[in-house]
Parts: sequence; structure tokens; C-alpha cells
Amino acid sequence: MKSPSIYHNPRCSKSREALALLQARGLNPLVIEYLKTPPDVAELQGLVALLGLPARELLRSSEDEYQRLGLADPSLGELDLLAAIAAHPILLQRPIVVQDRRALIARPPELLLGWL
Repeated sequence: MKSPSIYHNPRCSKSREALALLQARGLNPLVIEYLKTPPDVAELQGLVALLGLPARELLRSSEDEYQRLGLADPSLGELDLLAAIAAHPILLQRPIVVQDRRALIARPPELLLGWL
């Protein structure tokens, strides 16, 4: 089994909890600090496919950028939303854990327990 990857924001308590949970289970995840190295649209499309969720589910609606960019507009398509996340990675829901061609938004981090 390949080590998981985690899209991680070290300033987020839920992201830190998920990383600690993975490490406590002896896993050494690849940590992707997505604010430093933002995913591009193609990478985000891959995440959406692995998650089996629409792009809108990747958005953090509580961020100022969400309101400022008018992302609540239901007429925006998948590519519009993914382009907004790529340009403003703070909008990406976190943490996201990827392992073995599947992914999970680990909010709350305890979701990882049954998923691993």
C-alpha cells in the first residue's frame, strides 16, 4: 500500500489533527502544503474524480474570497469553480487525504479512522 498524500494547511487545526492521526497509525504521508504549491486545474479535476464529488464541495464558503468572487452563483460551472480554487488556494477544503486512487475530505479528521 502506497503512503497517502495530504493536502495540508499547517495553520488549520483540523488539518493538523488529520496529519497527526495518519502519523499515529505509522503512516508517513506526503504533505502537500497547497498554499505554498497550489494545485492547478488538472490536479483539482483529478481530486474531484477521486472524491466523487462536484467541484462546489471543494470550496470553503466561509473564506472572504468566496464572497468577493461571487462563487455562490449557481450558474458557475465546474471549470469556473476549479479555476477559482487554483487561483485562490485558500478556497480549497481541507484536509484532503489521497491514497490508492481514492480521496477523502477529512472533516472531521475522525472520518479517516473508518476510511484507512
